Amino acid sequence: MSASAPPDPAMTRTLAALGLVGAGIAVVLVGLLHVVAAEQVNPVRRTISEYALGDSDWMFDVGVLGLAAGSALVLLALVRAGVVPGRSIAAALLVVWTVALVAVVAFDKANWSVGPTPGGYVHRFASLAAFSSLPVAALALGRRWRADPRWGAFAAWSRWSGALTLGWLGVILLAVALRPFTGVPWWQLVPLGLVERGLAITAVVTVVVLGRWAAREVTP
Repeated sequence: MSASAPPDPAMTRTLAALGLVGAGIAVVLVGLLHVVAAEQVNPVRRTISEYALGDSDWMFDVGVLGLAAGSALVLLALVRAGVVPGRSIAAALLVVWTVALVAVVAFDKANWSVGPTPGGYVHRFASLAAFSSLPVAALALGRRWRADPRWGAFAAWSRWSGALTLGWLGVILLAVALRPFTGVPWWQLVPLGLVERGLAITAVVTVVVLGRWAAREVTP
């Protein structure tokens, strides 16, 4: 399978590079939250979204929005590079990932010790949509280009990062499925904070892989 040369390679590289900057912003700000709010959130048991309920909520918001913007730019670069057809399931899934990240910021996580909120449910389902759509898109792209002599290595990285991300998500879904049999709330059955951080890390790695893929295709 081959692809035609993308128009204006410099612009495509720029889009990919800016997308990687967006992912880097997310890593730096969310990483710093684990330092500045270390006493407020237990990283083993509490989700990353808990930081949005504290004094440093802006760092969470900017970090996630940076990842969303970076992901959108990476998608544009992938389309220009010919890796992702503009009208394809993979492109649609990457759009879902980006929009869902914005929804995660727009609707705060509910403080479940107080009680559920409509916004909290939107936040939860947006998170599920985000962290399921991205790895499925990565797996689809990895499968599409797995035999390509030029893109095969990136296709393999895309498959692995997508599979790892789905693996972390699967741990959470398994805990939900086992609740009727164990009687233990799903968020207590597994170290939820640790699992979600693994999920987030592999998701960011997936975005980086896709960004590097787009940039590599237009590199002479």
